[in-house]
Amino acid sequence: MALTEETRNELLEIIKRYPDQARSALNPMLHLTQSVEGYVSPEAIELCAELLELTPAEVSAVATFYTMYKRRPVGTHLIGVCVNPQCGILGGQEIFESLCGDLGIGNDETTEDGMFTIEKIECQAACTYAPSTTLDWEFMDDMSVDKMRDVVTKLRNGETVESTRGPVIRDFRATERTIAGFDDGLGHDGGNNADAVMLAGLNVAKAQGMPDVDGGKK
Repeated sequence: MALTEETRNELLEIIKRYPDQARSALNPMLHLTQSVEGYVSPEAIELCAELLELTPAEVSAVATFYTMYKRRPVGTHLIGVCVNPQCGILGGQEIFESLCGDLGIGNDETTEDGMFTIEKIECQAACTYAPSTTLDWEFMDDMSVDKMRDVVTKLRNGETVESTRGPVIRDFRATERTIAGFDDGLGHDGGNNADAVMLAGLNVAKAQGMPDVDGGKK
């Protein structure tokens, strides 16, 4: 899908958020173009450079530095599997290999029908509920091979899938638009994202009056 005049206007809207430093708008601008095309295209690089009065090389430097920006089209859903030590040992590697086998693709590849892209990801700071995975950037915690297969089946059948601490899963492009700063109305969906297990260490520290917890006060 080509970038339209509407997208151009929304990019200008993003720039207005940063009146003192326009180039700070680049990250959300790239997310917006990715929400339209499913990746950061050469056209998107050129347009962002034009609007920010940067060179295409400067924009490309950002687009190739951050792994959230994709340089080729992503499927309807992007599945990330953490294979760092804790998640990998607790089943992340097995989940990833199972996905590759079930979907017939490898790392950073997309199924022929354009439905799924899978990738290995770095630590998501979600070790409490390892193995952790992401689906269109939303957390899918405490996963297993069977749970992931169930998620894939539901998505293929058009059934509802909810993230473990966030809203109902939509698709990669919809989430990208949210990341670009356009309100989706789902900010309060998913309940309390930090439960007692996640906060156990903090609660112990508070109970013992550790000074760093409350700004140095005992």
